[in-house]
Amino acid sequence: MSMEKLDAALVAELKSLEEEGRAKPPERVITGYIPPKDERGPRYTLAGVDGEFIRLNSNSYLSLSNHSALISAADEATHACGVGPGAVRFIDGTFSYHKKLEERIAAFVDKPAAKIFNSAYTSNCGLALTIGNRKTHWIGDQLNHNSIIRGMRISGVPSNHKGIFAHNDMGDLRRCFGEVADDIERVVVIFDGIFSMRGDFAPIDRIIEICKENENRFRDGIITVVDDSHGIGAYGDTGRGTPEHAGAVPDIIIGTFGKAFGVNGGFIAASEMVVEAVRQKADTYIYTNPLSVADCAAATKALDICDSEEGLELLANLKNRTTQFREGLADLGLESIPGPHPVVPLMVRDTTKTRRMVEHLCNKGVLVVGLTFPVVPRGDESIRFQINAAHTRSDIEYVLACLAEKN
Repeated sequence: MSMEKLDAALVAELKSLEEEGRAKPPERVITGYIPPKDERGPRYTLAGVDGEFIRLNSNSYLSLSNHSALISAADEATHACGVGPGAVRFIDGTFSYHKKLEERIAAFVDKPAAKIFNSAYTSNCGLALTIGNRKTHWIGDQLNHNSIIRGMRISGVPSNHKGIFAHNDMGDLRRCFGEVADDIERVVVIFDGIFSMRGDFAPIDRIIEICKENENRFRDGIITVVDDSHGIGAYGDTGRGTPEHAGAVPDIIIGTFGKAFGVNGGFIAASEMVVEAVRQKADTYIYTNPLSVADCAAATKALDICDSEEGLELLANLKNRTTQFREGLADLGLESIPGPHPVVPLMVRDTTKTRRMVEHLCNKGVLVVGLTFPVVPRGDESIRFQINAAHTRSDIEYVLACLAEKN
């Protein structure tokens, strides 16, 4: 009865987003996948647009989404158990494929146990609902992902029980500990492993050292948590992510199967007691159907591939193509944020120029993400490039040539 009034109000709200420069553009629709051939990596077709496109805006770092083994695993699981679970986990919605994936990801990140979710977003929210209480203080990096921030909000963390330290600033992390009230019993220090818009990583070893300096102050100690969604599978010598790269492992690891592993879903890996508490307390686990068995089977196969010679070859090519692209940017005199991760930001530092470069690349058949004011502060405007293992040397050379035309 009141939809006309609601629609009118929403029109005004959406117009405000457009005027502020924060509205999302229309969504492009991918209509097809063209497999790699010879010296050319995969291409994609878009609805209403002629031509073929290289995706440099994909989180599928190991390019496993179209791998025949994952497709076969998903197909076999679907034929065995159907396309959906038909119930939440605790009402007979748990299948053997769910349990197998939980065991497999726990072993992969070297934790005693794991619990899978529909996404890393719901994993972060579920963890906050599980381990927070009225005597818990949360400390996070200034650039933490929205899902971490949202998790704190839905779990009702009051402002005086939160601390935010400047990005990767260990001195400021110490300041946050100095502001924790004396009656706090538990502190959670939570941070991204890879900061997805920048490609830089959390200094986990240093964070853990500072936490150890303060651990005896609190009855329940200090719990370190990393959301390594952009690191797991794509980072470290064997793809174990940011903990492997940094040489230090936090108490709890949150991650996704939807990026390097090429499938869908998220996970929390931790002690057996934390995982059981998640099962008992996390609303985002309890009150929603789980992943399909197809997702679970495909994700399990992706982990198997990562632990094989094929996986190491994919990881090696990913590193080589990332190095090629970073060195190419430097040769063109273009600015980036240093680091070995396949998220490579091109710092343009001008909104109009960023938009023009993104449009130019799209016209050349290259899909990228531009970040402009007011989404980022003036002077931080950038284009995010994401290298994938299926990109070839000639693909990277072509993209660099496109950039040279606008440099």
